[in-house]
Amino acid sequence: MAIEHVTDETFAGEVLDASVPVLIDFYADWCGPCRMLSPILEELAVQFPDTLKIYKLNIDTSPQTPTRYDVMSVPTLLLFKNGVQCALSVGSQSKSKMVAWLTPYLT
Repeated sequence: MAIEHVTDETFAGEVLDASVPVLIDFYADWCGPCRMLSPILEELAVQFPDTLKIYKLNIDTSPQTPTRYDVMSVPTLLLFKNGVQCALSVGSQSKSKMVAWLTPYLT
């Protein structure tokens, strides 16, 4: 399952109005840890196809949304549930830590 991209223009419709929890990966093309995190996010998209939607947002091409959510470094992951930000993770981490971090919000 391919992870889709959102922009400043599509963020509200795709993320805040979603019927399932949404994980946003704030990233930049020049960010090494962001590239390391991408395969893990792809695996999570396959592991949780019906209970989690994952999007990527490029902070360089869509700077308004990261500013709105006080994203100061990349990668930053924000989890939204029912249109409300409910969790934050900064930096790259292992798949097992990400699953443990996400699981309480996926019920």
